[in-house]
Amino acid sequence: MTKRLTRVGNSQALVIDKPILDLLGITMETDLEITTDGKGLHIVPRVTESDRRRRVKAAADRVMTKHRKTFEKLAK
Repeated sequence: MTKRLTRVGNSQALVIDKPILDLLGITMETDLEITTDGKGLHIVPRVTESDRRRRVKAAADRVMTKHRKTFEKLAK
């Protein structure tokens, strides 16, 4: 995908398409970490420790819900 910068007042902005934002779970409230290696620009959603714990708990809950019967059989 090729993009061009868009003028916003005295600044320039890169518009990120909604499907990409949805894929990465980025909202207007998401902090983004911006770094460079001198050749490219890297924009990554900043994940806090509480976000990480919430995601792990949600994933564990999904696994437990989906495989509850299997886990119960294994526990016997």
